[in-house]
Amino acid sequence: MSRSWEQSRGRHAPQRRRRSLHRRSLALFTGGLVVLVALVAGGTAAVAQGRVGESVTGNLAGVFDQVRAGMDGLGEPAPPPVPVILTTSPRPGPPVSPREPATVEVSTGRLEGVTLTGDDGPVPGRPSPDGRSWTSTAPLDFDTTYRWSGTWAVDEQTRHPLAEDAFRTLDPADTADATMNIRDGGEVGVGAIVVLAFDTTLTDAAKAAVERNLSVETSRKVPGAWAWLPDTADGSRVHYRPKEYWPAHTEVRVRATLRGLDLGDGTWATEDVDRSFTVGRSQIVKADTRSHQIVVVRDGAEVARYDASYGLESDPNRVTRSGTHIVMSKSEKVLMTNEAYGYVDEPQYWAVRISNNGEFIHANPSSAGAQGNRNVSHGCVNLSTRDGKAFFATATFGDPVEVVGSSQPLTPQDGDFYDWTIPWEEWGSRSALS
Repeated sequence: MSRSWEQSRGRHAPQRRRRSLHRRSLALFTGGLVVLVALVAGGTAAVAQGRVGESVTGNLAGVFDQVRAGMDGLGEPAPPPVPVILTTSPRPGPPVSPREPATVEVSTGRLEGVTLTGDDGPVPGRPSPDGRSWTSTAPLDFDTTYRWSGTWAVDEQTRHPLAEDAFRTLDPADTADATMNIRDGGEVGVGAIVVLAFDTTLTDAAKAAVERNLSVETSRKVPGAWAWLPDTADGSRVHYRPKEYWPAHTEVRVRATLRGLDLGDGTWATEDVDRSFTVGRSQIVKADTRSHQIVVVRDGAEVARYDASYGLESDPNRVTRSGTHIVMSKSEKVLMTNEAYGYVDEPQYWAVRISNNGEFIHANPSSAGAQGNRNVSHGCVNLSTRDGKAFFATATFGDPVEVVGSSQPLTPQDGDFYDWTIPWEEWGSRSALS
């Protein structure tokens, strides 16, 4: 007679459970026999003396003691021993760049009396607080062999002398170092541009490597950026300017950690640059060629207004360029030459240079009749002797000279300092890291 699946499942399920129980009972029974055998084996003598209960109890206690001991042994393992290792860097082998400091380090114990000696004597260095490492604190030299000495105290009983592990720094085939246009401790105007110039043409990769190692720190938050501009002297120049004029009385520190930097093609930088300067008062010259005057604004207030004559507008070669110039330098006497217009080594006085294309603000008595009325110069801003001398006394490198109103703009063809004519959005694209 056939059965449904449900009936078959219901009828057979208890049988499977019974077989499972039989197996479990068998296992327990077998385990019990093992325990019993162990107890009997351990308690035979006690049985012979009529102390079976005591023997069983004692044997059970021994078993539990063994179990507890085994459990205790399963706790956290003991920590592995610290490897006994000493490491020096740089390692002996091919010559290395002196860019990174030299170090010695041990895994355990302490270092004592560590000295790193070069061809010219010991190198200054500093041990770590725990005594397990030592690091040089002065730059390494090029083309120099260095050797280690000192002691490694592994423990109170074990001491090893340091191996010399001699290494040598490379001898560069060629070098290229940066020069900075602002002297250390100088005071500049609010439009000052920081320039680092190299006397060799750097590749794009070298420019990027240089820029990664440049920093500008300021006493107040001032957004700014580096930009590489074309160099007219067969070299490379990177300029730094703030987004807007520097705030007056800002402290600035410029660092270029370039020593030992590989510039490619066997060329290495051998010197760092680290200079600080102060932005002084804010002085801005407002120069509208149509007004025939210049206005000096200091810390937001007009302090002087001088009659002037700008470049002749009808001749494009003589027009004073519109755009933000900066004061570059000044001299009480300058010999000016323009053979195309018929003068050579003509002395001019109280001359303040505002571009590399020959534009100055200077005294010129010969154009006195035009000053305040007409523009007749060859591109300079002419003042009277009295006014020229007065302005000269106040001018500082980096003071902005904002020229407006002429038909010709200030461009890269007019010299090195046209930075303020470049829109900020474009300035950022001139970074080697952009």
